[in-house]
Amino acid sequence: MTGPDPGPGRESRPAPALSPRYDLPEPDAFTRPYWDAAAEGHLLLRHCRACDRVHHYPREFCPHCWSGPAECGWVRASGRATLYTWSVVHRNDLPPFGTRVPYVAAVVDLAEGPRMMTEVVECEESALTIGMELRVMFRQEEGGEAVAVFGP
Repeated sequence: MTGPDPGPGRESRPAPALSPRYDLPEPDAFTRPYWDAAAEGHLLLRHCRACDRVHHYPREFCPHCWSGPAECGWVRASGRATLYTWSVVHRNDLPPFGTRVPYVAAVVDLAEGPRMMTEVVECEESALTIGMELRVMFRQEEGGEAVAVFGP
């Protein structure tokens, strides 16, 4: 993309490139209900009526029994989880993560069963313990979707 035509005899300069963002999800028609619920402060999971199990991340089919979209629907999660594991990230060169370091990348066990990759916020590193109880929160940055994070 270039800037406006500078006129005869002058070179046009390229428009400044926007830095790519690696933290913003790209919703599609299928995941739109998930992101809309997140914007309202609710975590949704997929529930399979055929095997009565929930799963996360959102998929149109059930990863447990392979039932298709007709058997799978959205259900609201309780928002409760326990900390399974974590790592404190001190360096990340992808924008905008470098401005957030250090941060706690984590895997949590949702009360409903699935495991979820996330970030633990509002908790000192020294207070983190495997099995600690957490609650879902949502971080929303300008121009992006609300993203589930967890805190004590």
